Amino acid sequence: MHVDQVSGDEPLLPARVHRPSDLVRLLLGVLGIAVVLAIATFAHGTTEGLEKDIGKGAGQAPPLLISFAGFASSVAVLIVPVAFAIERLIKRDGLRIADGVLAAVLAHGVSLATDLWVARAAPDSIQDALTQQSPGGDITDPVHGYLAPVIAYMTAVGMSRRPRWRVVLWAVLSLQVFAVLVGGFATPFSIIVTVLIGWTVAYGTLYTVGSPNVRPTGQNLLGGLRRVGFHPVSALRTEEDPDADSLDRGRRYLVTLEDGPPLDVTVVDREQQAQGFFYRVWRRLALRGITQRRSLQSLRQALEQEALLAYAAIAAGANAPKLIATSELGPDAVILVYEHTGGRTLDALPDEALTDELLRSTWRQVQALQSRRIAHRRLVGDALLVDRDGAVVLTDLRGGEIAAGDLVLRMDVAQLLTTLGLRVGAERSVAAAVDIIGPDAVADSLPLLQPIALSRSTSATLRHLAKERAQREREAVLEASRAAREEHGDATSAPDRKSLRAEKSAEKKAIDEAIEEAREEDLLAQIRQQILLIRPQAPVEPARLERIRPRTLVTFIAGAFAAYFLLSQLTHVSFKDVIAEANWYWVAAALAFSALSYVAAALHLLGFVPEKVSFVRTVLAQVAGSFVKLVAPAAVGGVALNTRFLQRSGVRPGLAVASVGASQLVGLGGNIVLLLTFGYLTGTERTPSLSPSRTVIAGLLTAAVLVLIVTAVPALRKFISTRVRSLFAGVVPRMLDIMQRPQKLLTGIGGMLLLPLAFVMCLDASIRAFGGELSYASIALVFLAGNALGSAAPTPGGVGAIEATLTLGLIAAGLPKEIATPAVLLFRLMTFWLPVLPGWLSFTHLTRKEAI
Repeated sequence: MHVDQVSGDEPLLPARVHRPSDLVRLLLGVLGIAVVLAIATFAHGTTEGLEKDIGKGAGQAPPLLISFAGFASSVAVLIVPVAFAIERLIKRDGLRIADGVLAAVLAHGVSLATDLWVARAAPDSIQDALTQQSPGGDITDPVHGYLAPVIAYMTAVGMSRRPRWRVVLWAVLSLQVFAVLVGGFATPFSIIVTVLIGWTVAYGTLYTVGSPNVRPTGQNLLGGLRRVGFHPVSALRTEEDPDADSLDRGRRYLVTLEDGPPLDVTVVDREQQAQGFFYRVWRRLALRGITQRRSLQSLRQALEQEALLAYAAIAAGANAPKLIATSELGPDAVILVYEHTGGRTLDALPDEALTDELLRSTWRQVQALQSRRIAHRRLVGDALLVDRDGAVVLTDLRGGEIAAGDLVLRMDVAQLLTTLGLRVGAERSVAAAVDIIGPDAVADSLPLLQPIALSRSTSATLRHLAKERAQREREAVLEASRAAREEHGDATSAPDRKSLRAEKSAEKKAIDEAIEEAREEDLLAQIRQQILLIRPQAPVEPARLERIRPRTLVTFIAGAFAAYFLLSQLTHVSFKDVIAEANWYWVAAALAFSALSYVAAALHLLGFVPEKVSFVRTVLAQVAGSFVKLVAPAAVGGVALNTRFLQRSGVRPGLAVASVGASQLVGLGGNIVLLLTFGYLTGTERTPSLSPSRTVIAGLLTAAVLVLIVTAVPALRKFISTRVRSLFAGVVPRMLDIMQRPQKLLTGIGGMLLLPLAFVMCLDASIRAFGGELSYASIALVFLAGNALGSAAPTPGGVGAIEATLTLGLIAAGLPKEIATPAVLLFRLMTFWLPVLPGWLSFTHLTRKEAI
């Protein structure tokens, strides 16, 4: 008797899935449109020549043929999609039709938007490439009216996977393209853009709303097993905790047969196979020749690779599941049938079950693989199975490699050392490896003991353990500081300056001792030490595995953004007027005040850092911030850079964050006080009484209303209080530490006051360079308001927001527009654009010196 029911609770599959392949096609479509428009812009002669050649050939075509092709294709291109929709609806596949209709509507909207852009805002070269004069005398549309929606529809509904419908529709589309090209109703580039828009919008729609899930269920699995000669009774989904490494391993079932032992069956489908696609792409790009597996294999390739590795592992003498059958399960899935191997994974075993003999048995299986140059590539806990007899079985061979190179084999050793070390410690892990594969093989893996060479899940575990260690160190520091203060507070009732200094020294000593006691080495460092005890001459320098480092990529992207923003801004600057009208003495003064601002910023930061930090390097870090601001909002880039700089300068991470937070908090408070003060003074400039201006009153009332709203709404009140509490938890102790050092406090406050003063003087010099003049109170008010808006703006460096605010503010303060506009351009040139090159040089220098 055949039972068509899956026993056990199989997790429900999602109705829709977001395929990475759809996103890749979307990005390729956008790139294709950009390339076509770039060609139309820069290869104007080529586009004109192509249009003339097509026009000359069209003149030789019989008019009757052109008319018939146009009429037939126009009718067929609408009938064929409707007929396909009726067929799908009859077969109860309405979801695909809904996706296609949505994609067609969106494609039509994008086509209209493109037509509008080309007609009103596009360069002349693009207009010439996408439009022409039709035989009737009108200008043709840049995007074909209904061709883009039809292409989007046919792509979204998946007609390309049905050969008959695909042939019919592409024949109709080809006939339509021939008719509109030869008839003079579209240009070649217009047709290409039309096809790309339809294709791109379709995949964008599919990725956004998700494609209908066609993954096989357990019921489909039972039917597939019967087709290859088995008689299944039930299939129980084996539940596993999915991690970042195992998402693409396939779904696993324990299948019970009518007669005979049970089976282990793995189902691999296209959706699950695509999991981790972008991570694999990044590793292929970033690492040096150690990723053999393709980023996105076909199902046939995945099946053949896993079958090959299963047979090769057994032939090498390793314990591995025996593959007894494979089969396709419809067009989008395959199954691999193994003999059942009972047991528990290494992760599921209790610590007391991990004996030295079990560790050595694990290393024997790896030794067997490496004797035939087979790399496993994923020796993590859930890939190591311990059967009922205590034998270790290597599972999950799908990502392995045949005829592996030395580097990949050494990575397997490093991975297993780390996997076992996480469970039994570095000493036992290394000792078991030395007993089986020898000290030389273990020592050769030492340069590969780095997170980038390990599996994704192992690296995540190591990061989690590192966070726990840091938390324990912070708790030990806080406890030691509290105990030292209590002890000293009990000993002295009225401390003088000398006793305060002694108290500080004793507290610092207690903190250092607590840090030393709480310090724990990470697992990789412990494994390295154990290997060096066995082979002191082993190479310790980490192997260079990265082809592209994240820092290099970030620097490249930052440089690209910097160049883009710089060129886009400088195109609007009239250098002729600036050079002809500017007073160069005041320009030099503006440049000097701009340079002074970096010294002030360094003083402001160092005033809140009790530790000794190089003043010169701090100034360079502030200069480097002018480059960082080009790729990050002004309020974000400088904070991250200063925090990183202090950490590299020897300040502990928590204290570095607290120091930067303290400087930012004091700077914010100082700017608010200055803004209110200068606003008050500006309002009293023309009045004898000390009455504030209406603007200041309106600002204060607005702030009061916001405070009332925050305190009245519980959700907002909780949000603000949580953020403020977390801020003061680290900043207030740091501020108390600073307040015990008057010299540092004066340095920080002095730098805080000098920084806006330098900018105000720079703006004043820029105004005077063009013959203008305003009171210092008005200039300070305009600058502080513009700087506040620039910090809040999400654009890099506040681009756009600061220029607009400063210009409008100066005009409102009484400065003529003819002077305000070039003055702001000169000010931004001195404080934002000119420092870009020195900022990049400083950033590169500090990066090379590992100071940031």
